[in-house]
Amino acid sequence: MPSSKSKAFVTDLLSRSNVSLDGANPWDIQVHDDRFYDRVLSQGTLGVGETYMEGWWDADHLDETLYRGLVGDIPASLPLDPGLIWSIVRGKLFNMQRARVSEVGEKHYDIGNDLYTRMLDKRMIYSCAYWEHADTLDAAQEAKLDLICRKVGLMPGMRILDIGSGWGGFLKFAAERYGVEGIGITVSKEQAAYANANRDGLPIETKLMDYQSLDGQFDRIISIGMFEHVGYKNYRPFMEKARSLLRPGGLLLLHTIGGNVSTTHGDPWTEKYIFPNGMLPSARQIAAASEGLFVMEDWHNFGAYYDKTLMAWHANFEAAWPELKDRYGERFHRMWRYYLLLCAALFRARKIQLWQVVFSPNGVPGGYRSVR
Repeated sequence: MPSSKSKAFVTDLLSRSNVSLDGANPWDIQVHDDRFYDRVLSQGTLGVGETYMEGWWDADHLDETLYRGLVGDIPASLPLDPGLIWSIVRGKLFNMQRARVSEVGEKHYDIGNDLYTRMLDKRMIYSCAYWEHADTLDAAQEAKLDLICRKVGLMPGMRILDIGSGWGGFLKFAAERYGVEGIGITVSKEQAAYANANRDGLPIETKLMDYQSLDGQFDRIISIGMFEHVGYKNYRPFMEKARSLLRPGGLLLLHTIGGNVSTTHGDPWTEKYIFPNGMLPSARQIAAASEGLFVMEDWHNFGAYYDKTLMAWHANFEAAWPELKDRYGERFHRMWRYYLLLCAALFRARKIQLWQVVFSPNGVPGGYRSVR
């Protein structure tokens, strides 16, 4: 049985967000195991996520449950727990992103292309889509890729670099539509193998390597959804490396999830189960890292579109689950659902953002014209 203190605490917290225990609303929580209350009180957000994975509670519309909790600022009301303390301390003492460069590739991006091909769009783009004039995930992802190409002014014959190039979707699109050649780099073996197997004779190549090991000169540098893995101690070295690889007159486009406040650590549940050593940069941290190296030409926030993107991925994942369940198992099913819907809720609540930032080494002569 839970302690009366923990159950009363959790019940009160939820009520502030108009979430009830065993209520009739689709966002209300149905508790299946009373140990849930003690775990939340002792382990904070890590306990919330783990008890969902273990089947101790459910909600019909989990994304809405989490959204309401975030709007009600429930995470900030939880006691400081050991998982969060360790995340803070580890972020201060160690540089995990450089000590374990390949860990996120092995534990997240390499878990199975069968999962990602079913969840993502036809081009395998694992980042926020651009839904301004699009009605489908495929169309919204192509719109995002084209938006990036137009923002950096791609022209035939240019040599581009994609830092954190995923399954090669952007490089292939840019080569097909804009006549460029390029190199992509990733720390994921599965991504590199897939990208190189599907380049269709285009002048592009994906290399399995760390971005700090790359040499050369490029007309344009693109980084889509990779900066979240860099770590706050490495934001400046990332910018220095990008500056050294970019030709005079070139442009760098940084597409990254960002946080509303500067932090030096990640979320305990997300670090443990989804993105090892991940953390979100703030606007202040990006500006400080680029100061003296680049002129910031443009800053575009379309974080609200990530909610719609994540819900589309979730729908695809759930539809494909009968084909995936024998390999991955029900615990993974609940973990992945929680991951996708938690992220959707975070963007819906505007707690985190999606930024595209365009940089030039010395300023675009006559000024940069923003593209939307």
